[in-house]
Amino acid sequence: MSHLYLDESLDLAGASAGDEARLTGDEARHAVTVSRLRPGEQVAIGDARGTLAQCAVVATAPRELVVEVVSVETVPAPSPRITLVQALAKGDRDELAVQAATELGVDAIVPWSASRSVSRWEGAKAEKGRARWASIVREATKQSMRAWMPEVAALTATAGVAALCGGARVLLLEPTAEARITDLRDDGRDLVLVVGPEGGIAPGELERLVAAGAETVRLGSSVLRTSTAGPAAIAVLSAELGRW
Repeated sequence: MSHLYLDESLDLAGASAGDEARLTGDEARHAVTVSRLRPGEQVAIGDARGTLAQCAVVATAPRELVVEVVSVETVPAPSPRITLVQALAKGDRDELAVQAATELGVDAIVPWSASRSVSRWEGAKAEKGRARWASIVREATKQSMRAWMPEVAALTATAGVAALCGGARVLLLEPTAEARITDLRDDGRDLVLVVGPEGGIAPGELERLVAAGAETVRLGSSVLRTSTAGPAAIAVLSAELGRW
């Protein structure tokens, strides 16, 4: 299918061939007025929670798309999960990281206000920034035809990142680390990948996270931008976990 549309309000898990489904609002408007879908065309509809329905368009209106379900596929939630803790970065570098990470299969994203982050989300800007990342994640989920849409958590400080070490294997991308990420082997635990800002993770933060149980790892001999380091590491981890 060339198009995927998401509607979290749909109960696709209980759908079967021949059922009718309706998309409304902005998602339907985009399908009808931008993609110009017409009756008879094929389209995929997802609920962002693991279910994809292949459908045939039955009818259209300016803000409504009516489809008939042809088949339904339920995709299990990935396990172990991969969470990206992405430090805020200047310009659109953190947004580029979020977009690529979603396309490459990350399961959750945590915005991190690192001490060296040039960009700052303060006050109302924190929720506005999180919503912006969530919008990027949604579009990347649709583009990559994913059954599950990654969660975007609220902005966290270093203390919140350290707390993640209690229930997962936390990996800090650090160019000076001795261990290579390609040498890691799956031990069944969920993975949390921590990527610092443009200036890297500050020594004090590095010490705090390692003391909490995090492991430092490097990608290779070169130093990648914060916008590319996370996605590159996710690709490596996906291969190790057998996702690719």
